[in-house]
Amino acid sequence: MAVTPSQKSRRAPRLREASFKDYDQIALLESRHGFSELSHEAWGHLWERNPLYREMQASWSIGWVLEDEDNRIVGSLGNIPLSYEFGGRRIVVAASRFWVADPEYRCASLLLVNKLITQPQMDLYLTNTFSAASEAALSCFSFQRVPVGVWNESAFWITHYQGFVESVLTLKHYPLAKALTYPVSAAVFLKDWLTRKPLGVDDVEVQDCAAFDDRFDDFWVESKARQPRILRAVRTRELLEWHYKYALLHHRIWIATVVDGPRVIAYAVFDRKDKRSIGLTRVRLVDFQSLDGSTAVLWPLLAWALRRCGEAGIHVLESPGRWLEKGALLDTIAPYRRRAPNWRFVYHAPDPTLATRLNDPHVWVPSLYDSDASLAWY
Repeated sequence: MAVTPSQKSRRAPRLREASFKDYDQIALLESRHGFSELSHEAWGHLWERNPLYREMQASWSIGWVLEDEDNRIVGSLGNIPLSYEFGGRRIVVAASRFWVADPEYRCASLLLVNKLITQPQMDLYLTNTFSAASEAALSCFSFQRVPVGVWNESAFWITHYQGFVESVLTLKHYPLAKALTYPVSAAVFLKDWLTRKPLGVDDVEVQDCAAFDDRFDDFWVESKARQPRILRAVRTRELLEWHYKYALLHHRIWIATVVDGPRVIAYAVFDRKDKRSIGLTRVRLVDFQSLDGSTAVLWPLLAWALRRCGEAGIHVLESPGRWLEKGALLDTIAPYRRRAPNWRFVYHAPDPTLATRLNDPHVWVPSLYDSDASLAWY
């Protein structure tokens, strides 16, 4: 293949730490590659209002960029610190934000990933938005699959048959999609009605919660005392409010609680994440927590969400990653599956002792609250 003079003279890009002044160029780069643009305020919120970053900012980089010979940013990778606890000690987790580079600099963009996973302030790297393209490009790095859940598959319920069927027919480009919607949706509804399994909600009362309050601080203190040997993201009121700030502002999450008097004994968070390209409306189960770690009160929370989806005309309630299928419970109740092209939840632990401990599936309780799957830009 012939090499043009411009290709001969192109210099290797310069790698440097990102700064808050880079917002305009990073947003432009991400927009060029199809990522939704985040406002300057929301982008800055990931660090400036992040309690762990405010503590560590003198030693923590917000990310790294590649610059060409004209000082134009041609590659970027964000670096968000998250506070976890494991075995009574704090674990500093790094979550990445949008690994992106212009095509001619894709090879050099591996330098960004290397910076991320070798930073000395980090104990553990986690991502649950690992794409098939990333998996192919990053095979040279020692990422491990999270050993709990089925992170290349989702379990889901249909909560609006006509809308769901229409979106599927649109995806498959059926020429008579509109005409087929009614008979196909009726057939799917009948099949579900005949094979439906009860959720066993008993007499548990589920309460809608408009925001995170002081009860969530009490819940976190009690739950971590009961489950000290589990790797978990910190869920104090302060961190929950930071994590979900923009989802709350735009009414894109539901918080459902099970209470015992003034105490929260379990809660679930659901978020709205539609597939607009095919007209599918969708709510995801993002997080579920109970004081004792059991799933006994999960079913009333799911039944509550299913009713609410139906009332709102939402097409699907989904559990990505099937991370709550302890004892195959969701496997027997959620009737449908959707496959993903790759395993989306991976980690890297530089310290061999921590890496060995994380080989044990019993220390994991992963969810979409971890890493970046439900953070501010989604």
